[in-house]
Amino acid sequence: MTTSNTETTAPSQPEKPAAAPPAERKPASDRPYSPGLTGVIAAETAIGFVDGEKGQLLYRGYPIGQLVEKGTYGQVAELLWTGEWRRSARLVPAVIPEPVICAMHELPDHTHPMDALRTAVSVWGAWRRPHWPPTVDQARELTAFAPSALAAFHRMRQGLEPVPPNPKLSLAGGFLQQLTGKDPDPAAARALDAYFVVGAEHGLNASTFTCRVIISTRSDLASAVCGAIGALKGPLHGGAPAEVVSQLHEIGSPERAEKWVREAIARGDKIMGFGHRVYRAYDPRAAALRKVAEGMADMAGWLDTAVKVEDVVLRIFGELKPDHVIKTNVEYYAAAVLQGVGLPPDLFPPTFALARMAGWSAHAIEQASADKLIRPDARYVGPPEMDVPSFSAR
Repeated sequence: MTTSNTETTAPSQPEKPAAAPPAERKPASDRPYSPGLTGVIAAETAIGFVDGEKGQLLYRGYPIGQLVEKGTYGQVAELLWTGEWRRSARLVPAVIPEPVICAMHELPDHTHPMDALRTAVSVWGAWRRPHWPPTVDQARELTAFAPSALAAFHRMRQGLEPVPPNPKLSLAGGFLQQLTGKDPDPAAARALDAYFVVGAEHGLNASTFTCRVIISTRSDLASAVCGAIGALKGPLHGGAPAEVVSQLHEIGSPERAEKWVREAIARGDKIMGFGHRVYRAYDPRAAALRKVAEGMADMAGWLDTAVKVEDVVLRIFGELKPDHVIKTNVEYYAAAVLQGVGLPPDLFPPTFALARMAGWSAHAIEQASADKLIRPDARYVGPPEMDVPSFSAR
């Protein structure tokens, strides 16, 4: 028996193309600076699309107007998380863990609801210990828990006991029931659900970007959402609807709108509910919520004032600032809906956060799948290198 010394060779494989050398990284001083990162592409996303020029907002390709008309927040949240439209998808209010209840009992009476919500999410994270990367199950759990926590805090600050969640209700309807202890009016629950849909996602806004930055460090979902709540708390981001209500109460009636608006513009005051960092057309979210508000029977008088004031503001802006495109934004009619369902103004910002939970967590999942640390550069504008001064010994 003879043997061969010839080595068996594996079938030849096509050679992979050589990786392109990394692009030469210019010093920060040679690259353009964009204050506020305006115009800088910091992420690629398949979740939401905002076209400010056309006044278009899509969630996974679906127009926001159709989602408000035909969908529920549970269906829309599932769409944002998974990319699939599931007619059977539901979100119901969840039970609050006991450590969260204990923590909120310790909060001072003057605590702002936004701070209470952030605290609740933080304690939930310490109790739940969500692992990295974030998952759809984590997103569902946090999104269902948050309204129960906010409602519980609202009752505690009034000296009332929290109301257990009713799993037969939608997330929006359950939130109203846990706030008041009464079965929610179906029209009010549907209106709030529509607000949740409209508020669920809006591209790489400040709070969503904050969430993605935190997740990019491989931190957990609770930490990322706490950071997002902190960003949303800022008055340039999430506080406008409450200010719209105050503004309309100050105007009082449509007959006073002309004088009030002209005087405000002359003083350089900001007219809340108008203008947007992105939109140069009518905000599609405002259009969707206006239809919702128009369908709320008990809002007729207040809405009539809001519509007439809106017409006056847009006409005067067109007259006095013809070179500036200033249109109605979502906060204007968000105020109408939130007031119409009976929320106090200081609950407007954290209720916005409840709506945005779905979008924040969807972006967290997407950012984790990219697994790329977000680490921009900064241009140094301080003094040049120098020696530390010498001091004689005393």
